[in-house]
Amino acid sequence: MKEVRSFYVPDALTATELPPEEAMHALRVLRMKIGDEMVLMDGQGNYYRAEVTLAHTKHCLYEIKEQMPQQRQWQGHLHLAIAPTKMMERIEWMTEKAVEIGVDEISFLNCQFSERRLVKIPRLEKIMVSAVKQSHKAWATQLNEIVNFDTFIKQPREGHQYIAHCYEEVPRTYLFDELQKIAVSDDTTVLIGPEGDFSIDEVRQAVAEGYISVHLGKSRLRTETAGLSAVMMMQLAKEQ
Repeated sequence: MKEVRSFYVPDALTATELPPEEAMHALRVLRMKIGDEMVLMDGQGNYYRAEVTLAHTKHCLYEIKEQMPQQRQWQGHLHLAIAPTKMMERIEWMTEKAVEIGVDEISFLNCQFSERRLVKIPRLEKIMVSAVKQSHKAWATQLNEIVNFDTFIKQPREGHQYIAHCYEEVPRTYLFDELQKIAVSDDTTVLIGPEGDFSIDEVRQAVAEGYISVHLGKSRLRTETAGLSAVMMMQLAKEQ
């Protein structure tokens, strides 16, 4: 039985052809032809069964045969805010894996000890889309431009907020224990600092803004590992 291929088309219901990169993959790599079936994903909770109606050079047109709304795989809005690493490939790897595990939103923070103060969102979006398709997620992950730490923590947001850090002089609890105390439908935001951690002033500032001071366990983790651990804990807590 021939495998049905999936493509990411944000405006799948109103468009009539695949986006340029998806069309190139369909035509040049998969050699799709008129009459071939495919599944379109709009990143907003819907799959569409579609059929190729034109396959020519750089254009792949389709006709939708069936709309297939999907159920969310978890409750609540999961938000990871993280300072990008000096080596961008590490944050790219984390973004890919976090999307595969399941996270609604990723924000990037410019902190006092940050060694990278610029991220290329279009590059990360390509990685995100590939991970969404590979893991069969019906919802795309929102990726936000980097913002200053002060700006981020002062923005009003729903649900529960946590800041993970390594300072023993600031009382901390285990993130997973905290997550198990809240309802599975509650929104959750977790902050992860740069490779040199947040400054202690940033931690105290976040706590003053209502963030709960937490740790991620006994091991000292790299930034990208800490980010992925936080996402995994949020997902596991939502399964309780």
